[in-house]
Amino acid sequence: MYKNKSILAIVPARGGSKGIKKKNLKKINKISLIGHVGLTLKKISFIDNKVLSTDNIDIKKEGIKFDIDVPFIRPKKISGDRVGDIDVLHHALQQSEKYYKKKFDYVMMLQPTSPLRDYKQINNMIKKIVDNKYDSIWSISKIDLKYHPYKQLLIKNDKLNYYDQKNGSKIIARQQLSESYIRNGICYIFARNLIKLKKIINKNSSYEIVEGNYINIDNLDDIIKAKELMKL
Repeated sequence: MYKNKSILAIVPARGGSKGIKKKNLKKINKISLIGHVGLTLKKISFIDNKVLSTDNIDIKKEGIKFDIDVPFIRPKKISGDRVGDIDVLHHALQQSEKYYKKKFDYVMMLQPTSPLRDYKQINNMIKKIVDNKYDSIWSISKIDLKYHPYKQLLIKNDKLNYYDQKNGSKIIARQQLSESYIRNGICYIFARNLIKLKKIINKNSSYEIVEGNYINIDNLDDIIKAKELMKL
C-alpha cells in the first residue's frame, strides 16, 4: 500500500507459447523467468497482494515456489496467443477481489518475459501514478531515430513502400524527427477504474522512461542475450 492506496500485482504467464515451449519456465542464471519476477516482487514493499494468472499447472507450481499466490486458473478462452492483456487483467482483478475479499485501487502487470527490471524503477512508477492521480503508467524506452516509424518500410505484393506513406517520403535528415519510444514490458500500472472499462491507456496516462538495457524474450536468441545482459 502507498498513501492508503492498495495495489495488486498480476503476473501473466500462460503455458502455450509458440516461440518457446513453456517459455516462462526457462531459466536465466539458474532461475526461471517466473522466479525472477517473484524475487523482484519481494523487494517492492508497496504491493498488497501478488497473483499469477496462468493456465498451466507447472507454471502454477513455480509461482507458488516463489511466493506468488495462484488462487485461480486462467480459463482457456483467455489463454490464446491472440488474447489481449486487458482481458487477462480484467479476469485476474475480478477473481483476486473475490479471493481477497477487497477492492484494489491499482493493478500492476509484470511480464516474466522482461527479466531486466529494477524494483526501484517500479517504486518510482507507483509513487508517480498515485501522487499525480494518473489512470495508467507504462515503462518505456527511447528508440534510436534510425528506427523511427517514418523511416520504416512495408512490403506488400512484392512491392516496397513507406510505412507512413504520407510522411515517410518527406524525411531527409534525422533533425526532422521527434523522439519516439517503445514499451519495454518492464512494468505497467493501471487504476482500477481503467481496468473495469477494459482499457490500458487513455488521455490521463503517463510514463516512466527506462534507460539502459532491456529485453522482451520471444525466442531462444533472446534468452542467450538476456543471460549475457544479466551478467553485466
